[in-house]
Amino acid sequence: MSEKIFKINGIDICTESFGNSNDPAILLIMGATCSMIYWDEEFCEQLANTGKFVIRFDNRDVGRSVTYEPGTSNYSVTDMAEDAIGVLDAYHIDKAHLFGMSLGGMIAQIAAVKHPERILALTLLATSVIGSDNNTRDLPPMDERILTHHVKSASIDWTNKNDVTEYLVSGSRLLCGSERIFDENRVYTQVKQEIERANNLLSMFNHALLQGDDAYEGVLHSIQAPTLVIHGTDDTALPFEHGLALIDEIPNSVLLTLKGAGHENHPDDWESIINAVSKHTSKI
Repeated sequence: MSEKIFKINGIDICTESFGNSNDPAILLIMGATCSMIYWDEEFCEQLANTGKFVIRFDNRDVGRSVTYEPGTSNYSVTDMAEDAIGVLDAYHIDKAHLFGMSLGGMIAQIAAVKHPERILALTLLATSVIGSDNNTRDLPPMDERILTHHVKSASIDWTNKNDVTEYLVSGSRLLCGSERIFDENRVYTQVKQEIERANNLLSMFNHALLQGDDAYEGVLHSIQAPTLVIHGTDDTALPFEHGLALIDEIPNSVLLTLKGAGHENHPDDWESIINAVSKHTSKI
């Protein structure tokens, strides 16, 4: 396990690997506003113990990767997909399994559409279809409580670490499923680490300005990689129907339903998720 910063597509991308580099690779892609540490270290180690070389990385504008001035938008979701492929290049990996959560799942879908020769299999956790217009697809929107929480960010004193910590923890609490216990200690530790690691914490909000996935409307049928969709039935950010939409659109896809789970990679689900991913990726 070691962090490495690579120059990828002309920018710095911070990465970390677990396991034996001779094993088949799984690239973990995290969602919006969150760095790679939200792929818990213990989760990565357990996944690596199934015989996989696991890589996690900070997307642009989070963690120790490149950050841009808050409020600017000078890259697209497609650029982020190219960053993911660039991480594989940096580790000299020809083909890999991609495992994306939330926005990371959408990035993984774009990578699979643009670079099918590089992708062995996809795992999509708590995400939705790329290029989607929820109104035309009749997919349920994000819970109003989450939107209200995002609005509150404008009133936070971002120089006050205690206030920032409480704000970020409360956001994570909103995403926890009704049948999962919210682990205060774990999340506080994670959030404090997130604050300390960030080159510029406020840059994470640039992810809200992302564009570019509309070009992929209706192309998911072209995904060749076997796909495992994992979704909680109590996801308040991207409700369960978003996972079902993925199953409808991606050929050769299967669904793992996490009853009562929210928009999260909860430790209570790690055994089920890791077993399913191990089985899914071992077929290729």
